[in-house]
Amino acid sequence: MDHRTLFRFAAPSVAALLALTTACTGGTVQGRPGASGLRDPYFPKAGNGGYDVRHYDLDLAYRPDSGELDGTAVITARALQGLSSFNLDLAGLDVESVTVQGEGARFNRTGQELTIRPAEDLKKGEEFRTVVRYSGKPKVVTDPDGSEEGWIRTTGGAVGVGEPTGSMAWFPGNHHPADKAGYDISLRVPKGYEAVSNGQLVSRADRNGDSGDSGETVFRWRSGEPMASYLATAAVGKYKISTATTASGIPVYNAVVPDQAAKSAEALGRIPEIVDWGSGRFGPYPFSAAGAIVEEEGALGYALETQTRPVYPGAPTADLVVHEMAHQWFGNSVSPKSWKDMWLNEGFATYAEWLWSEDHGGPTAEERFTAFDEGDTEVDPSADSEWWEFPPASPPGPEDISGTPVYYRGAMVLHRIRQEVGDKAFFDLLRGWAAEHRHGNASTADFTAYAEQKTGHDLDKVWKTWLYGEDRPSA
Repeated sequence: MDHRTLFRFAAPSVAALLALTTACTGGTVQGRPGASGLRDPYFPKAGNGGYDVRHYDLDLAYRPDSGELDGTAVITARALQGLSSFNLDLAGLDVESVTVQGEGARFNRTGQELTIRPAEDLKKGEEFRTVVRYSGKPKVVTDPDGSEEGWIRTTGGAVGVGEPTGSMAWFPGNHHPADKAGYDISLRVPKGYEAVSNGQLVSRADRNGDSGDSGETVFRWRSGEPMASYLATAAVGKYKISTATTASGIPVYNAVVPDQAAKSAEALGRIPEIVDWGSGRFGPYPFSAAGAIVEEEGALGYALETQTRPVYPGAPTADLVVHEMAHQWFGNSVSPKSWKDMWLNEGFATYAEWLWSEDHGGPTAEERFTAFDEGDTEVDPSADSEWWEFPPASPPGPEDISGTPVYYRGAMVLHRIRQEVGDKAFFDLLRGWAAEHRHGNASTADFTAYAEQKTGHDLDKVWKTWLYGEDRPSA
């Protein structure tokens, strides 16, 4: 991400549902309720306990003129314990029906929690399929820092963005980065519209409409590699589509609103080069596709690294494309265990910008580091920001997880490691980190332990001063 400048009752209450457990299971209670939240330090209600999602199959029909969304979510998961009930995160929208293992399930809504009671308890280790049918006008979610996410209507359509919790505005799920899954997303839109999502386009088919209806186009997208739900996107608009292929064979698919096409062409044209450059610096590109979605200026207040296909609020610069593409390694493939670990996303992506500059005739990473230490805005216009305001590994609250120190002081942590261990050990560390946790999750503690093990250096002073220190560090 770049700098950022959430009812109807269809069944009895949870208590009543649990009171019915004995009758539903023939007298033997085999499960217990799954937790309604993973107790994330900043978003404690995000995600849910008791199960692990393996795959989402989303079938979505969107009408840009009315803003109405009709959805069917097929969620395949494995029970991590015996479950008498479990929760999905869903904000707004009307749930019409729920089935679990093909049988009708009771459900109720409380805030962002959709609590589901299967007809039969689920056994520990059981793989189960939940089907949720829902509809309505998806909502905008306002973050603690005041930025907006969720389902954002644009002049020409809409776009779904989800960091940190906005994906619950357009599909039910286990919305915490700790639970990654594969995705198939089908989007049905009126003819004349494009519909874009993550991964690779599997098919595109036109369907004729009834009398007076021009019909619809169905786009089917597939993401085979695991993805955190906040990185999922669905974008609908009258985009200009362009394609390319990297030297290593990765297909690139770009969707750009027409009035931004000319201004975007140069930066987006460098995506194949940026992917191959990143592969040299950080190890093999972790996904089977790349690209971009460029919305109209002002549609969003930030860019977001949605997996394989970042979303930009207007034509991006090459540096911004580098930042969001670096997230494909750091943040998307290696995802944070909790939202407290955001510097592992943003510090790494910011440092990638410094490395790109260093490798392409601009200021070196050392010069950038010194510029921030000295407040030299001629080298970097952001050098006079309050990058030192709080330790990047410990933002004061949820409104700070995208704060300036997470980006710039996070990048400075990485450069301090480089200064301590030298270039060879440092770049081995970056590639090793991306490989060790490929398509997984990692915490700050995982990184500090790995860095010391991989480099063979005691980096305790770096951690205490730069990563966790409350005072302004100095080179």
